[in-house]
Amino acid sequence: NTIEFTGTLHATIVKQVHLKNPSKKTLAYNAILVGRDAVDFSFPKENAVTIPPGRQGFVTVEFTIRFLRPAEAVLILISNKVDGIDGATLAFSLKSEVKNIEPLGMIKCRSPCYEL
Repeated sequence: NTIEFTGTLHATIVKQVHLKNPSKKTLAYNAILVGRDAVDFSFPKENAVTIPPGRQGFVTVEFTIRFLRPAEAVLILISNKVDGIDGATLAFSLKSEVKNIEPLGMIKCRSPCYEL
């Protein structure tokens, strides 16, 4: 699965990965980021989530678009054994795309176009 972070240059985009626990036991995951641009992605809250039986949980990932080139990383959710059960390891591809560029400011200056 791919999670896309699209927006304006210098914008901060926040996405949530929703996780469901259909089992009758509690699941727990630790999230890590790996890859070429992993340092540009972060977890604004915790990088761990515990999901009670039959419930949902989520991991929040934040990204600030700093460059015009697409950023790429992988979000890996590694299960922690809780109640004697291990969940499956999950991986998501993270990609960014700049959709718009807005100036941060304007500078006015006067200069002759041509002088002999």
